[in-house]
Amino acid sequence: MKKQQGFTLIELMIVVAIIGILAAIALPAYQDYTVRARVTEGLSLASGFKSTVGENIASNGGVIAAGSCAGVTDLGATGAVASVTCADATGVIVATMDATGNNVPLTLTPTSAAGTPITWLCTTPAANHRYVPGECRNVAP
Repeated sequence: MKKQQGFTLIELMIVVAIIGILAAIALPAYQDYTVRARVTEGLSLASGFKSTVGENIASNGGVIAAGSCAGVTDLGATGAVASVTCADATGVIVATMDATGNNVPLTLTPTSAAGTPITWLCTTPAANHRYVPGECRNVAP
C-alpha cells in the first residue's frame, strides 16, 4: 500500500467552504465598521460647531434665538461628509454623510433654560442606528 502524500480533493473542498463561510460573515461586519468610521468623522466635524453655538446662546442669556450660529461657517463636502450646516434661528447642527457614509444624517439639537447649562441631543433616523455612535441612537422627533 502506497503512503498518502498531500490532501485529498474532498479535504480541500471542505477548507474552501469554511473560508467562504467565514468571508460571508466577516465582509458585512467590516462594511458596517467602515460606515461607522465615516459617520464618526461627521460627528466630530459637527461637534466642532457646538462650542461656538453654545457661546452664542450663553451670550444671549441662555435663550436660543436668531444669531445662534453667528461665527459658524457651514462646511461643504469633506471626506465622507457631504455637508455640516447650522440653522441660525434654532442652533440645530446637521451633519449629512455622503454615499460612502450611507447618507446618514446626524442632528445635534441644543436645549437651554436660563441659568442652566446647554445640553445637546444627537438624533438620527432609527434605520441608521447601527451606523452611529451610542450617543446618537435617539430617534429624531
